[in-house]
Amino acid sequence: MNYISTRLTEMGAKTSAAQAIKTGLAADGGLFMPEKLPSLSSADFDNLAAKSYPERAADILSRYLDDYTYEELLADCNEAYSEERFPGGAAPVVPITDNIIALELWHGPTCAFKDMALQIMPRLLSRALKKTGEERRALILVATSGDTGKAALEGYRDVPNIDIQVFYPVDGVSRIQKLQMATQEGNNVDVCAIRGNFDDAQNGVKSIFSDKKTAQILSDRGYFLSSANSINWGRLAPQIVYYVSAYCDMVTAGMIKAGESIDICVPTGNFGNIFAAYLAKLSGLPVNRLICASNRNNILTDFLKTGIYDRNRHFYTTTSPSMDILISSNLERLLYLTAGAKRTADYMKQLAEEGRYEIDADVMEKIRASFTGFFCDEEGTAAAIKETFHRHGYLLDTHTAVGYHCAKQYQESGEGGRKILLASTASPYKFAADVLAALTDRKAEDTLNAPDALHALTGTEIPVPLRGLAERVLRFDKVVDRLDMLNCVLEFASAGKKA
Repeated sequence: MNYISTRLTEMGAKTSAAQAIKTGLAADGGLFMPEKLPSLSSADFDNLAAKSYPERAADILSRYLDDYTYEELLADCNEAYSEERFPGGAAPVVPITDNIIALELWHGPTCAFKDMALQIMPRLLSRALKKTGEERRALILVATSGDTGKAALEGYRDVPNIDIQVFYPVDGVSRIQKLQMATQEGNNVDVCAIRGNFDDAQNGVKSIFSDKKTAQILSDRGYFLSSANSINWGRLAPQIVYYVSAYCDMVTAGMIKAGESIDICVPTGNFGNIFAAYLAKLSGLPVNRLICASNRNNILTDFLKTGIYDRNRHFYTTTSPSMDILISSNLERLLYLTAGAKRTADYMKQLAEEGRYEIDADVMEKIRASFTGFFCDEEGTAAAIKETFHRHGYLLDTHTAVGYHCAKQYQESGEGGRKILLASTASPYKFAADVLAALTDRKAEDTLNAPDALHALTGTEIPVPLRGLAERVLRFDKVVDRLDMLNCVLEFASAGKKA
């Protein structure tokens, strides 16, 4: 299976899966997409239902990454999704109400859904280096709004021939997220905060990727750049798996009948997680509607209503920081599938030059055939946390609460009559202070002690990876202006080989 750029210029030549995973971004600035999508039959679903999660993951990934053998993928998936890394199972489905089923994606080593991709992705990249004959070291650059950074650091730490550097907005992540990154272990890792928001960090990383002079300097030092953000196909492809797996588990548990259509609700900012669900639908997963759940930065909701994507708006820092994003990178992949490469390139050019674009009516019609959007403000987020715990005994984090609120809006709109699979994206203990405030109607005075207070109030368990963060050694405390990101990269790359 060949991969091509979403912009398909002369620079966007066809490439293999391994090459796409190694480079992350196409030479013309576009994102890699497979030339065609595999299809899943009812017999495939029956077969997958009898398998373990690692076996399901290897099966699905083998359909997209055909230059990797099934045996290679199975070995990597068995390691990535082991009981040690995901105690009790990788992606269980848990009913919240009769019609809203949580897909809990946060049982991995950093307690966020990003682990589902970032435990397998380093293994895919490591094999890609060998498959493509690459002799330089990979330097992974990551812009994070919180969860991706820690998950990537944990996934790539001490992986041979790979170094990783993470940038995050200094005031745009939770206290626990910041501590998780600042105390990260590993000889090949670096973390740097920037003065700005997530979009500043993401634009800085993209600028470094597109700078040919920087690429040459790094190459002379024995490095090439790659990405662990969801713009990298090796990050997005594993996300397709858990929607297929969840459907199999819902059938097995008697929640739905085989072949029955469901709706999927995803709290999202960068559009990668919900796009993976869309790819699963296009491949044959029985999905009716995809509910795009946004927080107060509701740029995606507005886009789905108007067809206009406009990032020239106020940026809000919210209690769901991983969704505080105004540039949804993976939306480009949806545009490619619905508008084609030429129009996608034009839209992206307009976004870069004007900060906005308006899609054509025929494209909007195709998108609305599968997607609908709702958003949730801060009050709604807190109310959803309180309601689900007191009425249903289920504790939500601030991001999943946005999704729950939007799922309820969808049901009340008259569209919802099917089971809704709600992507539960993080442990509530990653955002313990805000969850505690929602339950008690008062702000937590000590954010570091908030997990203990939340445990005492609810009787739920604090995940092992989040215990004792305040006692861990602080390794990274650097804060720079966003214009100094390149200097940080060059300094890191000149510090010697690390792992």
